[in-house]
Amino acid sequence: MKLNIGENIKRLRKEREITQEEFAEILGVSCQSVSRWENDNCYPDIELIPTIAEFFGISVDRLMGVDETKEKEVVNSYLEAFQKAISIGNIEECVIIARKGVKEFPNNYILLNKLMYALFGSCDDDGNIPEWEENMAKYDAEITALGERIMKYCPDINIRLEAASRLAFNHILHGRKEIGKKIYETFPSMELSKERQMWWALEKDEKLPFLRDTIKQSYEFLKSFIWLLADADVVDVETELIAISKIFELEKLILDGNRPKNSWGDVWLDFDIAKRYALMGDTGNTFKHLHLAVDEAKAFDKFPDEQKYSSVLVGEIIERKLDFETSDTRPLCEILRDKWLIHDELDCIRDTDEFKEIIKNLS
Repeated sequence: MKLNIGENIKRLRKEREITQEEFAEILGVSCQSVSRWENDNCYPDIELIPTIAEFFGISVDRLMGVDETKEKEVVNSYLEAFQKAISIGNIEECVIIARKGVKEFPNNYILLNKLMYALFGSCDDDGNIPEWEENMAKYDAEITALGERIMKYCPDINIRLEAASRLAFNHILHGRKEIGKKIYETFPSMELSKERQMWWALEKDEKLPFLRDTIKQSYEFLKSFIWLLADADVVDVETELIAISKIFELEKLILDGNRPKNSWGDVWLDFDIAKRYALMGDTGNTFKHLHLAVDEAKAFDKFPDEQKYSSVLVGEIIERKLDFETSDTRPLCEILRDKWLIHDELDCIRDTDEFKEIIKNLS
């Protein structure tokens, strides 16, 4: 069996940002010896291997690359535990799981990225995390260091881009907007994305799943941008209402109206529409959409472990309760009652019997 020790030494050395000369001096060997190891011309002397492993903080087996299958199994167990915790908003547990995984596998970029994600999530002011402001100050440097490390060394472009996006947003949240903008500017344009270019390299049997997956992704992107248009305070209320209503039309077009009305987004969408009708003085439609939001919140809180639906454009879609990610441990009915329905826009109906009945219905 071929050992990957030379390749591993080279990767680990670069991650530590030390030169071959510096590494050779640390080990008491010649620079030529290190070069020969990294070029797979020879292996280090057997008595040096434990010293090298200890220096990089890994086991001898990992240094020699003989337990990759076992590592994947253990990493997957960490990822499964992480997903279970994030699906119920337990961010603190996510941080614990990710730290434990990184301690065991300090150079696994999947786990490093999850740790960065969990630390960033613990700073979310939209969840029910009382110490989110303290976390922002406490974790800023660590989030930045993780993001920069992943961007510089991770071989997986998707993980690099995900970490870079989160790093840019973290800079912006801390008032370093220009730094965040510069990171965003390094991203490829939509025109040069994989989804726009891959088509030409596909075989016939690959084209249908590719098209359906790309249509679904494009639908999600378009929906997000429409929502941003409505929520960015850049147009008047009437235009905001028209824009949000287009999301309903878009869903019907792409999903043939087959998607069950039980998502977090459904609740927020009807609530958002209700707010705007309230601002326009249309009490009837305000209550209509608030009642829809209540029904959808109840449906979300009873979301099945798995649900399936399909449409002509996207084919079959499988949604799992476990895949939902949040920084709030509360049921959505409670969030709607105690957080969303206290918005000032609804003050005009707050003292009505119908509004009080809605609050009671969510209790």
